[in-house]
Amino acid sequence: MSKLHHLNFELFTALKLIRGKSSKKSGQNNIRPIINIALAGIAISVSVMILSVSIVTGFQKEIRQKIIGFGGHIQISNFQSTDGFEVIPISTDQEFYPELDTLDKVNNIQMYANKAGILKTKKEILGIVLKGIGNDFDWTFFKQFMVAGDTLTFQKDQKSNHVILSQKIASKMNLAVGDHFIVYFIKNQKPRPRKFTITGIYKTSLEGFDDLFVIGDIRHIQRLNGWTEEQVGGFEVNLKHYEDLDEIDDFIYNNIPFEYKTTTIVQKNQNLFGWLDLQDINVTIIIGLMIFVSGINMASALLIMILDRTRMIGILKTMGATNASIRKIFLYIAIYLMTVGLFWGNLIGLSIALTQKYFKIFTLDPATYYISHIPINIELTNLIGLNIFTLVLCIIMLIGPTYIVTRINTVEAIKLD
Repeated sequence: MSKLHHLNFELFTALKLIRGKSSKKSGQNNIRPIINIALAGIAISVSVMILSVSIVTGFQKEIRQKIIGFGGHIQISNFQSTDGFEVIPISTDQEFYPELDTLDKVNNIQMYANKAGILKTKKEILGIVLKGIGNDFDWTFFKQFMVAGDTLTFQKDQKSNHVILSQKIASKMNLAVGDHFIVYFIKNQKPRPRKFTITGIYKTSLEGFDDLFVIGDIRHIQRLNGWTEEQVGGFEVNLKHYEDLDEIDDFIYNNIPFEYKTTTIVQKNQNLFGWLDLQDINVTIIIGLMIFVSGINMASALLIMILDRTRMIGILKTMGATNASIRKIFLYIAIYLMTVGLFWGNLIGLSIALTQKYFKIFTLDPATYYISHIPINIELTNLIGLNIFTLVLCIIMLIGPTYIVTRINTVEAIKLD
């Protein structure tokens, strides 16, 4: 018998078994509940895996975007500068500024400078950091999180006293849009007060950032530090895709003057990014357990199915079918059933994920999780990879149970009624 005839025979027999027409005395109805349980196990496992990957990657993406929004993907600063707020300035007269934003993978480059100060109202005082920015600042991030007022616009020849601050600072200091307040900066051991007006209030729920940063005109910091208009604290480079971070960082570092350095957002916030990376371990464990459960469920159902078809196996052997052919028949059946389970698992998992993504039914405590709802990130590559990975591993786990076919005695199997 040719290989093509063997394949046709195996597929035809498998199809007959799936449809329950292989025998008038088929015991399919007896094992149907077991098969349904196996299918339910696969569907639940797949939906849990999809939700786990979607939630964890969504959480990582949301937190990364918030951290990057406060400092860009890459910062360029003076090599002698420390991680503090008092830095050695660098000039804006650079070959890379603003030419870096012409690179395909770079979204924009913007100047910045930070300076610590004390915000004072009639009743309260609070330590803050004024982040000075210019007209080249990209407001895309902050516009997503504005809860009152609007972002800043600067005139070319006039220093602006308008700022935006977080809802957390506004609540602590009992401030609202349109209110005025004073910030005291220290210069040569003397306080230097500056009066600001609130134009907008934002809320990112990111602890350590919302309770610290006030965004304003960089010209205030230049004046306080005695810098010229061409001197800034550094440059922030925003990329189009986070995955290009290391590549662009290496490129920039190799193409800037030796007295300057680059610092990635990961290097600047190692604790937060290390914590986010730990979530990958949790997902790996969940996926491993779910695939193991799916494989065990399907293997048990396949084993019972083979034992239920012992007489049929004996008849097939008398007709000249080999053990390998019969094993393939049951593997085809198992693959078909797994495909059904994967379909329902994807349908359930994606339905729940999309419902949460657009309606945000399940919420979180922002003080603990830095976000007000369970985030969802659905990527086609993740879905395809997850389904293929699950199917392949489960098929490997199913090869073992099919070996019981080789232990079935032809004569005794035919006598069995």
